[in-house]
Amino acid sequence: MIPVRCFTCGKVIANSWEEFKRRVDGGEDPASVLDDLGISRYCCRRMILTHVELVEVVSPYQ
Repeated sequence: MIPVRCFTCGKVIANSWEEFKRRVDGGEDPASVLDDLGISRYCCRRMILTHVELVEVVSPYQ
């Protein structure tokens, strides 16, 4: 689960995750997708680019 807000600046970023993931999986360049979504701060870009989905990995152990 992606954090709702950027840890550094507090901007809401979770609403952009699904579209970002869909477009990057479709073959688009991540930098241009982030530009199109209006995510210009490097701290917010870091939050989205470095996010790893771990729910499927951890859920069998619960």
